[in-house]
Amino acid sequence: MAAYIRRLLKLFKSVVLFSVLLNIIACYAETILLDDDIFQASSSQKGLNVGVAKPVRYLLYDVNPGEGFNLRRDVYMRIANLVKTLCEKEEWILVLPPWGRMYHWKTPRLDQNRIPWSLFFNVESLNQHVPVMEFEEYLWHANREPEIEEIYTLQRYAEGWKNGKFEEKYDRRECIDRPPYIKKDGKFRGWFWGYNDVYGLNFTCLSVQGFASILAPMLWENTTARSVFVDRAEELLHDHYGGKDYWDARRSMRFSDSLIDIGDAIRKKYFHSTDEKDNTIMERNWQDQKPVIGSAKGGDYLAVHLRRQDFARNKRKEAPSIKNAASQINEILQREGLKSVFLCTDAIKSEIDDLKSQVDGKVVHYRPPKDIMERFKDGGVAIIDQWVAAHAKYFIGTCVSTFSFRIQEERQIIGFDPKTTYNCFCGDPDLDTDCDQPSKWNIVY
Repeated sequence: MAAYIRRLLKLFKSVVLFSVLLNIIACYAETILLDDDIFQASSSQKGLNVGVAKPVRYLLYDVNPGEGFNLRRDVYMRIANLVKTLCEKEEWILVLPPWGRMYHWKTPRLDQNRIPWSLFFNVESLNQHVPVMEFEEYLWHANREPEIEEIYTLQRYAEGWKNGKFEEKYDRRECIDRPPYIKKDGKFRGWFWGYNDVYGLNFTCLSVQGFASILAPMLWENTTARSVFVDRAEELLHDHYGGKDYWDARRSMRFSDSLIDIGDAIRKKYFHSTDEKDNTIMERNWQDQKPVIGSAKGGDYLAVHLRRQDFARNKRKEAPSIKNAASQINEILQREGLKSVFLCTDAIKSEIDDLKSQVDGKVVHYRPPKDIMERFKDGGVAIIDQWVAAHAKYFIGTCVSTFSFRIQEERQIIGFDPKTTYNCFCGDPDLDTDCDQPSKWNIVY
């Protein structure tokens, strides 16, 4: 009896794991999987028409350490849709890579490693698109050892495109750069998100150019490994950028309830903004969220994302001076009949103070209290900013910034008019450049 109870506890360790298993069944209905250390089906059972159960397989991934938070969210969508393709023939689970310190997360003396996705996102919502699980859950559920069977580090082709022609392909090649994994005692050791006991059994560099699904045939036919780790996954492209699968993956990436609650409290406190008043009520299930374009009114404030720091140094065509930014903000406030601004920025304090002094209205820049910062880290604070900005009557961002682009997507999902959403700052006049506005993307349901 004790052994039976332990098996039940193992199977139903968490609600998320149970949700994963349900998603697997829907994803691959021809066979029913209960992990091979729990149940093994037999094709010889009389009177039953069942196939031999296949073991679930796990796809892990990571990106270049230098990539930022919002680009990583984009890579998640590419890999999630790769898993959706894989699930057409086999049972796969996408293992979510823990979040760790990155370039824009600069708060000192704050532990920002081994952060689970559930701190930032609603994992059950992700599971409604493809089966996913946290990395620590993978370590507990998938293996008796903290191992990954196969590691593929993706890289470009050293020779580039032949004759300037793009074609989809991949090949096992010598590593162009120094391999990030070292073989010791027959095991490949590396960063693995700060989990020092994790190791790989096999390692290969894979030159690749193409869309994410190009790896599906390889994973179906050229390997039987149950766990496969695809590193530098940003090398893969979206299969159908802006198409239904793209938007399904994006719409499933809902923020955690805790972060939404904080963002809603900020909206209400500073701008008297509520979902009921602003017509921004979201359906509980993202699959049911299909608002009429322009139905969202938004709160009576202007949301601004003004990128500074590296943009101010290297991308002046997209990042105006503080004086020029204030001038553009004032123009929008007057045109839209608004008197308040919610400011998202990585600017230093003196620049923020300078901007506030030149804007003709109240400027709110969220500075989280210590307990919020310690609990939700820099990534959580960025999400709070994005959530509040996504609910404003009007938004202007910084061109080519993925932070701004994620806000624009969120506003599309909520139901705002693209005219109030896809706007970005112009660079300083002395640069004599065109002020191209971002392309407008409609959701495909």
